[in-house]
Amino acid sequence: MTKVLLLGLGRWGANHLRNLHLLPIELYVAEVGEKQLEPARKLGLPAERLATHYQDFIGKVDCAVIVTPAQHHFALGQEFLEAGKDVFVEKPLTLADREAKQLAELADKNKRILQVGHILRFDPATLWLRDAVQAGQFGRVNMVRGHFGGFKRPRNDSGVMFADGIHFADLFNFILGALPKSVLAIHHDFMGRGMDDVSFVSLEYDTPHGKTWATVENDYFIPGKFREVIVCGDKLSAVCDYNVAQYKIKTYENKHVRDGKDFKGIEGAVHQIECPPEEPLLAELRAFLDSVQTRKAPRADGWAGYDAVRVMNAALESVKTGRAVEL
Repeated sequence: MTKVLLLGLGRWGANHLRNLHLLPIELYVAEVGEKQLEPARKLGLPAERLATHYQDFIGKVDCAVIVTPAQHHFALGQEFLEAGKDVFVEKPLTLADREAKQLAELADKNKRILQVGHILRFDPATLWLRDAVQAGQFGRVNMVRGHFGGFKRPRNDSGVMFADGIHFADLFNFILGALPKSVLAIHHDFMGRGMDDVSFVSLEYDTPHGKTWATVENDYFIPGKFREVIVCGDKLSAVCDYNVAQYKIKTYENKHVRDGKDFKGIEGAVHQIECPPEEPLLAELRAFLDSVQTRKAPRADGWAGYDAVRVMNAALESVKTGRAVEL
């Protein structure tokens, strides 16, 4: 049975604990204090598998799931990879490009599995969008738009773009099968925390189907919860709501056609796409364990994590310079 160490039981770490507890593994948990370990005790984990010093377990486990503040991802990831362990690191892989690249290279060098918590890659709706785009069902994808936001408590280890925008930046890389060639961004810091709480990022892609313009909007203020992606092609368009459990995608066969010197818009058939209801976090943890056991490369490997960090840091540079930054 695979022995897994979970590091961190914060807001998102608690969800990892709940899902890992459902899997056929031998689970160990480490947190900085005895009080923080209480959720694991309530699940019935034996005392000998709980610790306030994660180093106690490095020699006992096969792999680690790191769900700590982003500032600690590099050091922890490096320590476990150098110890010969497979590693799952929540997004962002790191906050710095150089460190993300180092972890990806270290995983390759040591022949270790390194998976990054880009959870949307494991949503059935994402796989449908990726396959439809790559198969040409959308035709030329002109525009992709994402809004990942809504009123909530801000994270304190990064701005909203690194906390939330990275989800859709990675998603667009995945479904378009490319990296953006340029990044332009605008940030606001309305709360005066020294980091962005509203973010607008524009990405320009060159894909086999032509140029695609993508935008990502993030915020902590708009009432509600938004996890919406829109893909607009010259043959098909789709709206995907990641808040919905099963019927996430609706497609539209809308077209613009020439009418003399002008264009007219023709609204075509609308179809609802049914996606299997599955918790993406459970799916990505299952995928990580499968990679650990089969040595198959993860869908969201260290290099995907590195690419997403590169895009985010290009956006930060764009905010400072006021200009588009080329990758």
